[in-house]
Amino acid sequence: MANPIRFDPALLDRMPIGRDPAAVRRRIEAMEHLLEGLFTIPGTNRRVGLDVIFDLLPVAGETIAAVMGGWLAWEARNLGMPKRTIVRMFGNVGVDWLLGLIPWVGAIPDFFFRSNTRNLNIIKRHLDRHHPATALIENR
Repeated sequence: MANPIRFDPALLDRMPIGRDPAAVRRRIEAMEHLLEGLFTIPGTNRRVGLDVIFDLLPVAGETIAAVMGGWLAWEARNLGMPKRTIVRMFGNVGVDWLLGLIPWVGAIPDFFFRSNTRNLNIIKRHLDRHHPATALIENR
């Protein structure tokens, strides 16, 4: 059985505030973890975060999650990523938001369509290509 991922509250105290690529990478990884991977559902390997939990609040919860997810695309803009890539990232958030608007059933597609993880992977590929010093060996 997989060990649940634990959220470290001290992580927020150590959040970098700079605009350098390494600081941006740490911030977006923390936000993706908050939205998509706070804990693991017992008996499965599926991680769940605030994005799915917010689905319990009709419309408002999904909108809050979309705003938080849109922040990842905003950080991509700060990195100087191409506009078409940023539009694609906002599109991922938009699809996630629209799927989540379906009352009570919206959590199911939201559970499988992880826009924040997709956007994190897009940003990581950009950082690995253009700022290789920010790359870390991941232990997952």
